[in-house]
Amino acid sequence: MKRTYAAGPAVAVLTVLTLVLGGCGGSPESSPSPTTNSSGTSVSAEPSPSDVPSSSPAPPKPGSVPPPWLGTRVLPEDAQGYGIARPTPPELRHRAWTLPDVVPMLPGGGFAAEVDVAPDDVIARSTWVPGCPVSRQELAWVRMTFWGFDGARHTGEMLINARVAEDVVGVFRRLYEARFPIEQMDITTKAALDAPPTGDGNGTGGFVCRPSVGQTSFSQHAYGLAIDINTFQNPYVKGDRVIPELARWYLNRSRKAPGMIHPDDVVVRAFADIGWEWGGDWNSLKDYQHFSENGT
Repeated sequence: MKRTYAAGPAVAVLTVLTLVLGGCGGSPESSPSPTTNSSGTSVSAEPSPSDVPSSSPAPPKPGSVPPPWLGTRVLPEDAQGYGIARPTPPELRHRAWTLPDVVPMLPGGGFAAEVDVAPDDVIARSTWVPGCPVSRQELAWVRMTFWGFDGARHTGEMLINARVAEDVVGVFRRLYEARFPIEQMDITTKAALDAPPTGDGNGTGGFVCRPSVGQTSFSQHAYGLAIDINTFQNPYVKGDRVIPELARWYLNRSRKAPGMIHPDDVVVRAFADIGWEWGGDWNSLKDYQHFSENGT
């Protein structure tokens, strides 16, 4: 059964400023001053090309446009198949772009969400396979709006355990109301899970049928009971291992860059209010992107 959530009624006021240029009602002061040519004929003075200021597009703000090589530079791997961490390239510092939406925009002008039992085609492009610790019937397909780093309303999708779907929607409603920016909200595919590491991904999502990092037991993501948010701005770190591997710049948690999660901020409080715990509070390692129902 589909469940739809939407923002309450709102009134938008649009102010249009109209500028009247040229001779349509303009004042005498706005008209070109007349001058006289060599034959005594009165003509209007026109500015010479050198008098007209030239304009060129301003260069994009650093971090607002993804580099063309994003997702293509494969990193060397360690003995366990994880990429070897490297310094953050300058292009990935101050990261603040939003990638194109992967699902159609939900209607309305505020927060909206739709929750369905995950259909066959969605399951087929996810990482679910027989043997995962959650049945496919237990997974809900959730589409939600979110604010991008571009200051625009976007729509993304995730798979999550149906038992917690309503609570999760409530969390993302609060993040939307706080205008917390997200780069992309999508479902991890089998191809992405098996791809060699490039160390520059930045996803927000829930279900992934995989073990915990460095372990053989299933992650809480494999139950649909964990969510990662802006993985690049909020990396996992344990010793020399950093995931994503190029996100070292964001290990300085004193930074206040957009998309980062900090203790007692709106993200941590919203998840705490539904009883979920934050990996940034762990002691043996830090998983700043990770929230889970049982705290693992």
